[in-house]
Amino acid sequence: MKKLYLLTIFTIVAGMLQAQPVRSIKITELEKIIAESKTPLIVNFWATWCMPCVEEIPYFIEEAKNHEKDSVQLLLVSLDFKELFPKGVESFAAKRKITATILWLDETNADYFCPKVDPKWSGAIPATLFINNKTGYRKFFEEQLSHQALKNEIMAIL
Repeated sequence: MKKLYLLTIFTIVAGMLQAQPVRSIKITELEKIIAESKTPLIVNFWATWCMPCVEEIPYFIEEAKNHEKDSVQLLLVSLDFKELFPKGVESFAAKRKITATILWLDETNADYFCPKVDPKWSGAIPATLFINNKTGYRKFFEEQLSHQALKNEIMAIL
């Protein structure tokens, strides 16, 4: 019985350590994070139900890890529906062992938040903003990026 109890506790603790906490954020807070970033920053907008988004996320995670020495930061900003926050997004992250920072954008009016990220953004996802405030670099993509395109863009942001 004691072994079963310890196994249960261990399983719960291990699950908590693997779970990726997802924090809710408003667009004004995201704007501030982007404006105040002191390192190269990649902000990827995605959703758990978006297949092109799901396909490209592993590339983003791999390349962010490959460029840790360059201080590249990755933010995965979920545009999932409110019903999926936080449990659905956290479950998605846990199943895929995502360790990158995940934020959930608590906004429903794309006409309000999209132009704050990029004036040309229609709201389609995946979408990605590459920014380096030190060099003035800022580029926005409203499309799925191939692994090679992502690598090229990271080299440009550095």
